[in-house]
Amino acid sequence: MQTRFPDIKYKLDKSNWFTELPNGAQIWFGGLDDKERTEKILGQEYATIFLNECSQIPWNSRNIAVTRLAQNVMSAHRDGERPLPLKLYYDYNPPSKAHWTYQIFEAKRDPDTKQVLPEPGNFQAVKINPKDNEENLPKEYIKMLAQLPARQRKRFLDGEYADANDSALWTIESIEKARETTLPDLTRVVVAVDPSGADDDPDTNNDEIGIVVAAMTIEGFAVVLYDYTMKGSPGKWGKVVADTFDNVSADLVIGEINYGGAMVEHVIQTARPDTPFKAITASRGKHVRAEPIAALFETGKARLGGTFPELEDEMCAMATHGYTGPRSPNRLDAMVFALTELFPQLASKPVSKLERKPLPRLIHGGAGWMAN
Repeated sequence: MQTRFPDIKYKLDKSNWFTELPNGAQIWFGGLDDKERTEKILGQEYATIFLNECSQIPWNSRNIAVTRLAQNVMSAHRDGERPLPLKLYYDYNPPSKAHWTYQIFEAKRDPDTKQVLPEPGNFQAVKINPKDNEENLPKEYIKMLAQLPARQRKRFLDGEYADANDSALWTIESIEKARETTLPDLTRVVVAVDPSGADDDPDTNNDEIGIVVAAMTIEGFAVVLYDYTMKGSPGKWGKVVADTFDNVSADLVIGEINYGGAMVEHVIQTARPDTPFKAITASRGKHVRAEPIAALFETGKARLGGTFPELEDEMCAMATHGYTGPRSPNRLDAMVFALTELFPQLASKPVSKLERKPLPRLIHGGAGWMAN
């Protein structure tokens, strides 16, 4: 308002979160990111709704918002008063073509029935790229976007939808449904490591070392808490694993030893002596190991405790016939190892019983949970 309309005075109510303009018009702020916030908007009616970052909004939540587009407002015109047309505006960074935004704005089909929309002309879209706003953006920002991996560059720089993968084990919508914003007490915490053999060489061709923390909750579902995946020498990633183990009061570190053999345990024990460690050998293909984990997400038995963009990209690129992403899915592999450990029925080896250590209080921090 200060930038575009500095002369217009307005009142901001921070208790109920709405702004009132001099003519009596009001702008209300709400959220569709969880059930409780979505339910709050049911008590209101609006003449205009703007949905921000729709790739993060489930289709059902969008439909609830549509039911609130019901306010009958008269507006002044030269020839008298007329009803203000009801409008719903959207914005988003294009997700995959399987997402409901692509279905209604591009394919002009109902996301549920796949039938042609009864009034397809009501759904119009315009594409705006960072380059269209280049004069207002730092040059370094455009350069940074141009250097992103192809999948992310296509989305964030070019404004293109990602190709839908009918055989993908996860979709953007299924991931959104699996987010957990309220964390109950934890009963077991594990740190999983998927080593790559990378060293300190800054060569960008080195694969990352997957480091993911997951926990079982007292309510019986598992939650991904952190993704600390990184590039670096064994000394560096060993320290990250050791520090993480202590910070989250973990019970166990799991490490794949297919390529590193005894090196993986040696690195961890060097960084933190006497760390409870379990070596695992990945004897099946990545997609075969990931399938039962995807089923856990579908049934609500596994959830994401925040937003993990790189991990989620790898999840969406894992299909029933194999991994379709540009690089090795080290983040995803580490997550699969961690969740498999938390569900013994999925593991090929029995889980040893470990003494439960006191857990820190965890506070949600947007991209994960923070120990306090």
